Amino acid sequence: MNNIVLFQPEIPANTGNIARTCVGTNTRLHLIRPLGFSIDDKHVKRAGLDYWEHLDLVVWDSFDEFLEATNDKHYYLITKFGTKNYCDFDFSNTDNEDIYFIFGRETKGLPKEFREKYSEQALRIPMSENVRSLNLSNTAALIIYEALRQQNFNKLK
Repeated sequence: MNNIVLFQPEIPANTGNIARTCVGTNTRLHLIRPLGFSIDDKHVKRAGLDYWEHLDLVVWDSFDEFLEATNDKHYYLITKFGTKNYCDFDFSNTDNEDIYFIFGRETKGLPKEFREKYSEQALRIPMSENVRSLNLSNTAALIIYEALRQQNFNKLK
């Protein structure tokens, strides 16, 4: 299964948009506390529209709790510090194991120690020098659809 993991997300509209993408792609969404908003927040629900009730959502109290429970599985960090292009990885998931696409906070990204530990799985999206980063929800959609393309859009119409 594909999983999108948001480490301490701060902007409710981004999370709501990502939640909608997750519902549309049969992707599980993981949120790691602390969150910069309430998941009951009307902005999150509005961005996710009426899809929020269909969301496969897991909320973790800490990053350590998430890491312990997922037990060092197939982590892919999506970060501007990544040295490898996201298109250069094989997400076809032939072994049917979970794949985790991990995104950092909108303002500060992922913890440096974590980025260093998984530097071989740190992916970036090529972009011009004119922007610091792409919008989080756009990036999540781009990444999950690349994985799904490689998986022949498994179980999607």
